[in-house]
Amino acid sequence: MTLKKKNKLIFDGYPRSLNQAKNLELLLENSDQKVDFIFFLNVNKDIIIKRIEKRKILEKRSDDELNTILKRYETYMKTTKPVLDFYSKNTNFYEIDGSTEIDKITAKIDAFLNV
Repeated sequence: MTLKKKNKLIFDGYPRSLNQAKNLELLLENSDQKVDFIFFLNVNKDIIIKRIEKRKILEKRSDDELNTILKRYETYMKTTKPVLDFYSKNTNFYEIDGSTEIDKITAKIDAFLNV
């Protein structure tokens, strides 16, 4: 398989496990590519719960029950948190307060990207 280098690509919610992160690093290295920016939108558990409960009402999602939310959060902390630890050592890792309004989050990301 031959990969052609492209200008831009966004991974949203990937990698979710340390194994996926290490495999992605290897794939990028083998194809002479790199990740320029890593953004972590940090949101505390209480805000996540409130947002998902609001989403449940707005989108009428049956899978947004409190027990399900808590189980997802627990899974996140168990499998995804090590990915953050892995990437946070990089100079291109940026932690952003994800509890603020979308336009403020966007402005911070734009500033890092020099857009």
